[in-house]
Amino acid sequence: MSTIVLAGNPNTGKSSLFNILTGSYEYVGNWAGVTVEKKVGYLKDGRGEIIDLPGLYSLNPLSKDEEVASRFLLNESFDCVLNVVDASQIERNLNLTLQLLEYGKPVVIALNMMDVAKAHGLDLNVERLASLLKMPVIPVVARSGKGCDALLHSITEGLPEAPEEPYHLPYGALLEEAIAKLTSRMPEHMVSPRWMAVQFLEGNHVVRQALEEEMDSEWLEQLYQSTEESIKDAYDVKQLPQYIRKMRTDYIQELLAQCLTRSKEGRSTLSERIDRLVTDKYLGIPIFLAFMYLTFKLTFEWLGSPLSDLVDGFINGPLRNGTEWLLDSVNATDFIKAIIFDGIFAGVGGVLVFVPQIFILFLIISFIEDSGYMARIASVMDRLMEAVGLNGKAFIPMIIGFGCNVPGIMAARTIEQPKERILTIILTPLMSCSARLSVYSLFVGIFFESNQALIVLSLYVMGIVIALVLAKLFSSTILKQQESMFVVELPPYRIPQWKTLSRSTWEKGKGFVRKAGTFIFGGSVIIWLLSYAGPGGLDVPMDESFLAMIGGGIGYLLTPLGFGTWQAGAALITGFLAKEVVVSTMHIIYAAPDTETLKGLLAGHFTALEAYSFMAFILLYVPCLATVGVIRKETMSARWTWFSIIYALVIAYGISFIIMTAGRALGFQ
Repeated sequence: MSTIVLAGNPNTGKSSLFNILTGSYEYVGNWAGVTVEKKVGYLKDGRGEIIDLPGLYSLNPLSKDEEVASRFLLNESFDCVLNVVDASQIERNLNLTLQLLEYGKPVVIALNMMDVAKAHGLDLNVERLASLLKMPVIPVVARSGKGCDALLHSITEGLPEAPEEPYHLPYGALLEEAIAKLTSRMPEHMVSPRWMAVQFLEGNHVVRQALEEEMDSEWLEQLYQSTEESIKDAYDVKQLPQYIRKMRTDYIQELLAQCLTRSKEGRSTLSERIDRLVTDKYLGIPIFLAFMYLTFKLTFEWLGSPLSDLVDGFINGPLRNGTEWLLDSVNATDFIKAIIFDGIFAGVGGVLVFVPQIFILFLIISFIEDSGYMARIASVMDRLMEAVGLNGKAFIPMIIGFGCNVPGIMAARTIEQPKERILTIILTPLMSCSARLSVYSLFVGIFFESNQALIVLSLYVMGIVIALVLAKLFSSTILKQQESMFVVELPPYRIPQWKTLSRSTWEKGKGFVRKAGTFIFGGSVIIWLLSYAGPGGLDVPMDESFLAMIGGGIGYLLTPLGFGTWQAGAALITGFLAKEVVVSTMHIIYAAPDTETLKGLLAGHFTALEAYSFMAFILLYVPCLATVGVIRKETMSARWTWFSIIYALVIAYGISFIIMTAGRALGFQ
């Protein structure tokens, strides 16, 4: 069985091609850096496995996800490289191709987006390119699967043999002399000596580390410094890596001059016409906010609310009645009935009614990603992000955090600067994830029925604004950093395929459903038992239960925020496990058999101002347990993990206090 490595620049259709060749599904998003870990699948014909490396522009890594590729090439064995190339950006894409060829393994090019290249006036002679590179070049359409059967044949039955000598790109006499010196002293077991020598001289820190483990580090440094001085004296360059990149670029231009022609200037594409509007420095952010407002109108009012009512009616109608009949038929005890109806139905059912709204939100987020608008949002936000010490790339993890903070934090791996990456990680939990959506939906349906979308939008914007303010504060104090450059591709707009959208939506939403069937299920039973038992024994009044005792101390501290009750305190404690559990806890605490009953009860315990203060606190206070775990994993620091918990709690308390104080001063109730 052969092992195929899938490599390419971000946004070339690499992940889509992986799904087609393997018949499996991986998360696909139309923005740079979607694949941040190596993924493995088996080819549909069963004749090999394919390893999907992170999207990268060069084998000289700048970010953590790019390190995966360099370390893989150094430490793993494989048979062939499948290099996905965007035909419309071929000059830039071939930079990676040449580095892969220098490695010495067989390479097959999957040439994608030929239609986009033609729209830009580029006429590429595929046969001539294959002849010049001495490798197979297969045109494909990754989104539709066109050409993928021929590609599959090429990497299995038609797999080219490894070349006797790696592709030799001439770098000039001075650099070739340094390459020869280095390769002559390398241990025999080193993989692809010439490739390693070039990568070392280009500044690849992963390769440098590998060489220093086997060779004299002082000699290596002297070789590097002397070569750089020679190059700087002979050529108009400031650094050795700059010279290597220039030589590669010149070589690519000579190559393309023989197989690429510009048949016309290239007409203004639809993407370019749309971008004039959505990336405008004055209109870009208002358009983004308008899009989010429309999203929440669909999620809470136009589609989500009616569908949630249908689910609520089913759970508390036929399903509840059927379960009651079944329990009566087996003579179940009152205790078992109480667990099932007051615990499971109230807790799990109270969360499941919001599944339609959450899936609608995920569907729209998937549309943003697959249509190409995600990259535009990052581009529009770059100016604002730069003012607070970040760049537009940091906003992409935050947008992903709207769905779930966990993958949002993991997406920060694509950020090059270490301090900027940490800053993005600790701020992403301030983004309002889908788990909080169930709490918002419950409260806006009671107190803000005519302005649900506007209220929810204000909470999302609040999270973004506070994150930006804190970014400015932290980047100026505890996380001072060097300036970073923001580069993001603006891929052509595409109409997302329904199959891709539905799969992506399910991949995002299935975690919520799974959590309801496991984590929330178990949590609801435990919460009910804490409300059922107390120091006085079992079946005690709710106010005398263990749950009331736990929530009482917390509730006292929350009094200045407008919701200083033990019920609110208990709900917030359980919300640390998962934000959805807040709703489950309230169903159990208020003994509400269905959502409408709970809404009626909450209307008597909260005012509109107190409800908004409570939602703001839910937005900002400590990240959930899963998010805390991934912060610890990504930062590899207990100090930053505790910092993210403590500062969020302080900010949440302060903002809710300001909301209550200002609201009362303005006469709101």
